[in-house]
Amino acid sequence: MSEGPRKKYSATRRLHLKSKLLKKAASMLVAESEERKHEKERVVNACFPPLNMSGLSVQELQDLCKELHRKIDVVDEARYDFGVKVAKNEQEIQSLNIKIIELKGLKRPNLKRVKKTADDMLGAYTDTSKLMKADFKVNLKTVKKEDEKREEVTDWRKNVEAMSGMEGRKKLFDPGQ
Repeated sequence: MSEGPRKKYSATRRLHLKSKLLKKAASMLVAESEERKHEKERVVNACFPPLNMSGLSVQELQDLCKELHRKIDVVDEARYDFGVKVAKNEQEIQSLNIKIIELKGLKRPNLKRVKKTADDMLGAYTDTSKLMKADFKVNLKTVKKEDEKREEVTDWRKNVEAMSGMEGRKKLFDPGQ
């Protein structure tokens, strides 16, 4: 089968088709949920037949209650066992995840890129014998560093003694000293 040109639908036609598809999907979901509900009821009725308590004596009712309690205990034990197994499996999963993270931490780190100079980059892409080497530093301005006046490091104890009392406070505010 060869595909011919695709048929284009108008916007209203596409909207109409979309709404029909959504309605059909919604009805299918409802039917599926009803089917699940009926299946669940069928399974429960097959496993646990309905109790017929009419016409039973007190002793028979007590025996029925004891039997139901035994069944409940069995189900509770099974539920507890499953809960313990689930907790144990979750703990094991957590420990395995931690081990995975630790193993990933021992991996060799990714190699870092090496910076190349402009001459190396030009040489890699072209023939260096034909090109002049590019010197990008020629056009840059030179900046002279001025030596900052540094205060001599003195013993701090002498400075504290000199600045103590009113004389020291006066020195802080006198611009001449």
